[in-house]
Amino acid sequence: MKHGLLDSDARGQFAGHETFPLRLLWLKKAFDAVVGGAPSGTFQEQSAIARFGVGRNMAVSMRYWAMASGFVEEVERVLKPTPLGAAILSDEGFDPYIERPATVWLVHWAIAGSPQFTTTAYYAFNGLAAIEFDPAMLVEELLDLVAAKGWRATRGTLKRDVEVFLRGYARRGDSQGEDAAEPLLAELGLIREARFGGWHEFVRGPKPTLPDGVFAYALNEFWRRQGGSTALTAEQVCYAAGSPGRVFKLDEDSVITRLMGLETITEGAWLWTDTAGLRQIQRIGEIDPLELIANAYPARLAAAA
Repeated sequence: MKHGLLDSDARGQFAGHETFPLRLLWLKKAFDAVVGGAPSGTFQEQSAIARFGVGRNMAVSMRYWAMASGFVEEVERVLKPTPLGAAILSDEGFDPYIERPATVWLVHWAIAGSPQFTTTAYYAFNGLAAIEFDPAMLVEELLDLVAAKGWRATRGTLKRDVEVFLRGYARRGDSQGEDAAEPLLAELGLIREARFGGWHEFVRGPKPTLPDGVFAYALNEFWRRQGGSTALTAEQVCYAAGSPGRVFKLDEDSVITRLMGLETITEGAWLWTDTAGLRQIQRIGEIDPLELIANAYPARLAAAA
């Protein structure tokens, strides 16, 4: 069942971050470096150390996280901003310096909602059934997944990837020095250390800092991955692998409340129905995904008006 979380042609990705979790300033630096297009090796060149003010391994990590976040893409060996990245991180964008929770939630959606770059994060949020988990248990489950899929990844690689995943999401009160630089995704409070040693737990609940526009954007992507159906049930949105409910760790009541408000956000393109016990969201019109994102930054829109 858990192995079915990933498509048969998916390829596991458990490295590329050079053991560094995503940090706050990296995405803007990486974005600015590829505006107008940049060679694929930009972050590996010797000049990258001076350009980005970090060591070579960190520069390579910046490249990895910029792509994993969905803000940068590589096309024919050229790195360039994605439309989403340009809308948010350009100097005139919605949030160029990542000061708003909406942007951090979007980054989390890209990382935990797709296994392309961050298979461990995707599996943890979508494959683990329990709220509490032991990192060693997660490594064992990933080893089982790797074997079932025929991928190549050693126990050591998976252990390091799980460590980076946890350092990226869970705040640690005893960190010192350079490693104490607050990882960007820890701001969301989605994972915390459990009461007994070594274990961690997901934090489920309504997520008040998650804008409805980001929820709608995520739902639109999840919907597209379902193959073009015109309706999704509330249960799919709450519990299916890769769904907003699973990725954002929302409780069922919170998901339903958000679904009921989507008709307003989409200006009637999506409609919530609850008939004879069948609760679902219906698509009766199309909408630009970036228009959904704009709903997550109302103050920016007001300033531009």
